[in-house]
Amino acid sequence: MKDILAEDFQDLVHELLTRHKSILDLITKYQDSNARVNRSIIKAVTNCGCIQIEGKKQVIPTEATLEEMRNYMDTQLRGSLCENCKEIIEKELGTNLFYLTALCNTLN
Repeated sequence: MKDILAEDFQDLVHELLTRHKSILDLITKYQDSNARVNRSIIKAVTNCGCIQIEGKKQVIPTEATLEEMRNYMDTQLRGSLCENCKEIIEKELGTNLFYLTALCNTLN
């Protein structure tokens, strides 16, 4: 069964993409959008403070099964995004998804 929503999105990206048809241009736009996603998440931590990152080693018992592993894994995020940061990150992720889809379309 085909995923109609994803297929519709791919078709829409194909229709909307007029300026950046070159694979080289798409790659650089995608790379730039990746950086913007990362920057918006980092700004939520450093400028706003609505979320915190608690980076530490994740300890997983060696005898844990693959199914049990999710009980030991942590996102290392604390807090939740404020509405402003959430809106910015959603926008940047949408742009990133647009260019990823354009790359997929270009590469068939």
